[in-house]
Amino acid sequence: MAVTAQMVKELRERTGAGMMDCKKALTHTDGDMEKAIDYLRENGIAKAAKKADRVAAEGLTYILSNDQAAVILEVNSETDFVAKNDHFKTLIQNLAKHILTEKPNTVEAAAKQKMESGETVAEYINNAISTIGEKISLRRFTLVEKSANETFGTYLHMGGRIGVLTVLEGGTEEVAKDVAMHIAAVNPKYVSRDQVQADEIEREREVLTQQAFVKNPDEKVGQVVSKAGATVKMFVRYEVGEGIEKRQDNFAEEVMNQVRGNE
Repeated sequence: MAVTAQMVKELRERTGAGMMDCKKALTHTDGDMEKAIDYLRENGIAKAAKKADRVAAEGLTYILSNDQAAVILEVNSETDFVAKNDHFKTLIQNLAKHILTEKPNTVEAAAKQKMESGETVAEYINNAISTIGEKISLRRFTLVEKSANETFGTYLHMGGRIGVLTVLEGGTEEVAKDVAMHIAAVNPKYVSRDQVQADEIEREREVLTQQAFVKNPDEKVGQVVSKAGATVKMFVRYEVGEGIEKRQDNFAEEVMNQVRGNE
């Protein structure tokens, strides 16, 4: 039986699975809708949609750059254990590569874009949910472009719990990274100049440059940057889970609740 687009659409609406997975399931079951649903359930793909209302406040930040642009992003999972999984790390790296190449404007726009594999970003994440077994979400990203005389600095703290991307006008990558390390430690008020008014940008930049430098308390950040013949143009600081209301129950309690529910 030929698999039509309408059949794929119906299966997607009923299961929440990705388009490619739905097409594969219908092909595998010769177009039988109910058997296709069973096929997806057996493979754990349909379960991904059921996790949509769960809280994912753990995860990692990651930064990728080239000579012209850089992206910093945060991808969330439900537990810190999954965030340390190699599959999860590969996922965040692949998402960074895609965003840096395709340059979407928003998370929503990124979700609809096709990756090299042919599946959309949303489908790629959805398939990862079925494999990893937890809700996973691309929470946010910031794309930054630089000119030839500007320098990127990147720093990931605690394996990616905190990520900082800096842009210096002039200077070296080493100094730009040192500034990123400082920002990771002291957490200035604003993570991006785009979030505040122009007069506040200058004031906050002044606060940053006047703080004692974390690598050498006898020096101010401004002195370190100035010695390198540079100025701090902007920075972005992400900390995993900031602003997300986390679940109060822990993993052990969740397991016990499931056990009691099966008694």
